[in-house]
Amino acid sequence: MSEPFVHRERVRFGDLDAMRHLNNVVYLRYFESARIAFMSQLSPGHSPANPERGDFGFIFAECHINYRSPVHFDEEVEVRCSVGEVRRSAFRIDFRMEVGDRLCAEGYGWLVGFDYGAERAMQLPGELRARLEAEAQTAAG
Repeated sequence: MSEPFVHRERVRFGDLDAMRHLNNVVYLRYFESARIAFMSQLSPGHSPANPERGDFGFIFAECHINYRSPVHFDEEVEVRCSVGEVRRSAFRIDFRMEVGDRLCAEGYGWLVGFDYGAERAMQLPGELRARLEAEAQTAAG
């Protein structure tokens, strides 16, 4: 991908907490939706939306979120995703959530290759790993 990946969400009333701003849990849900859409575009064969993907998939093993600014009802949120560090059996997706020019949250999540048939971590397939490493270089570049 040459352009940065951007996923958009419109804040619904049900996404708010008692203080009338975006509930902390919903930030994670938006990141999750962005991650799935990003992976579907980056590697359709390994997308969670692909029911024919076989035994190999991913486990979302870790997530870190730094909350920077409240988000309010009916704002349009943009979540930017990029590939960070790539390891033998795992890689990091970096997230940045903005409303206009306002940084609302940033963070990252680790995805681990997983063999669902054997129920254990698994090395990333070579072609996928090469694609992820190329994406990481583009993002760093």
